[in-house]
Amino acid sequence: MITLRINGLDVSVEKGTTLLEAARFLGFAIPTLCHMDGLSPYGACRLCVVEIGEAPKAKLVSSCTYPAEEGLKVRTTSSRVLRARRMILELLLASCPQSKTIQDLASKHGIRRQRFKQEYEDCILCGLCVRMCEEQMMAKAIGFRNRGEKREIGSPFDVKSDVCRLCGGCIYVCPACQLRCTYSEPEKAICGGCANLTPPCIEKEHFDDMMCYMDPCVACEIKKD
Repeated sequence: MITLRINGLDVSVEKGTTLLEAARFLGFAIPTLCHMDGLSPYGACRLCVVEIGEAPKAKLVSSCTYPAEEGLKVRTTSSRVLRARRMILELLLASCPQSKTIQDLASKHGIRRQRFKQEYEDCILCGLCVRMCEEQMMAKAIGFRNRGEKREIGSPFDVKSDVCRLCGGCIYVCPACQLRCTYSEPEKAICGGCANLTPPCIEKEHFDDMMCYMDPCVACEIKKD
């Protein structure tokens, strides 16, 4: 067994357990887009970042792919972590602003305005559909093609796959396929109408190393000295 500390709490987990699994075992909510139980970890969206180590050598890592280590100190909701997640969500929102999933995550993290140019892409390259097709449907009908800015998902040589059973598994897991109406104006780019939003109960100027990790927020009252 491996013992590590997450948000000040010690936890013992089996070797090979990821930080995401260990944190969720303790009840700490970590947002993800490319991760799904039952599929292999991929670490594409980076939304699950956590902070490990002590200052000044503390660093951000993706919790879905980083293995638990003996004595490791992990913070899942420090101000640095939340800033990184907000930036990632803003970039994802610019790439795929019509995604209901991304809109709700952005709203939940306090993003009310889109700062970057909207591209209206139909894919964020999270790889969920590829792993679902290969690992759960045992088909391998689709996969990644090309590299860099030309990277995309499709069938080999753009030819309809003869192993595709039209099961719809790829559509079911795709965050970009869950669409919502959007606007072109930055002020209206994030709807959040279906999200269960609660204002944060902890002010960041008083808590830097650990922000509120309750999901949903319990609206706790903290008396300032």
